[in-house]
Amino acid sequence: MTETVRTSGEHERGVVGVPEVTGVFHRPTSSVSYIVADPVTRAAALIDTVLDYDQKAGRTATDSADALAAAVAARGLSVAWILETHLHADHLSAAAYLKERLGGRIGIGAGVTEIQKGFARLFNAGPDFTPDGSQFDRLFADGERFRIGKLEATVLHTPGHTPGCVSYLIGDAVFVGDALFMPDYGTARCDFPGGDARTLYRSIQRLLTLPDETRVFTAHDYGPGGRAFAWESTVAEQRARNTHVGGGIGEAEFVRLREARDKELEPPNLILPALQVNMRGGRLPPPEENGIVYLKIPVNRL
Repeated sequence: MTETVRTSGEHERGVVGVPEVTGVFHRPTSSVSYIVADPVTRAAALIDTVLDYDQKAGRTATDSADALAAAVAARGLSVAWILETHLHADHLSAAAYLKERLGGRIGIGAGVTEIQKGFARLFNAGPDFTPDGSQFDRLFADGERFRIGKLEATVLHTPGHTPGCVSYLIGDAVFVGDALFMPDYGTARCDFPGGDARTLYRSIQRLLTLPDETRVFTAHDYGPGGRAFAWESTVAEQRARNTHVGGGIGEAEFVRLREARDKELEPPNLILPALQVNMRGGRLPPPEENGIVYLKIPVNRL
């Protein structure tokens, strides 16, 4: 189920503070998962992992997560963190499965609780689901720091796509989730509950104040124009060439462009199953009285 695996930063192996980044592309959802490794201690974080889901059959599979685990083992890494940039609407998270298999703590931005409350109501999650973020091991505040071996990581609250989005600045690399895509594709949609184009613009400007050489890793790529799939750029490239915010595009112009574009977009294919799993930290809903797990389809609500 994985399309491409590429590693960035191997030439710096052994340099304190420079992470080795391996991106694993999941073609069915155009998602990129990352293995971020400290080249000194071999501690690692996994970011935005994917659980395979066959929507027609209603079946999950762990092929992609197992491939990620195999890559971790092949590199001799020890997983310290399994991180989410936000509650994804386009793929199911494999965080819980990978925690059970590899260890590590599941982290996400503290704003997840606001999103959980809304979707708990939408899916009538019941009294067994508490929208307080307890499904995750760590809720990160803006500016909070943590370590991956000798690597220092800083959490940046970057809302706009959703209210709870965060980016992770780890050494010379920043993992921006859906806030930014590759420069030729632009930026995230802002029409999900709590999303806001003006807020996203300001979050992106915060990211673009990072040093020019900062490596930027995005959570998706769609290969516009048939180009090869890619997910790494730099702050300088984003600032100069991003089709939505580069070259000095102002806030008002961006908001007009983004809101017009969002009106043309359909909901992601997996939005309904994905949110029910992802708001639980990558876990399926509990089985009902007959022992079967169900993913609900709210009718006429989106």
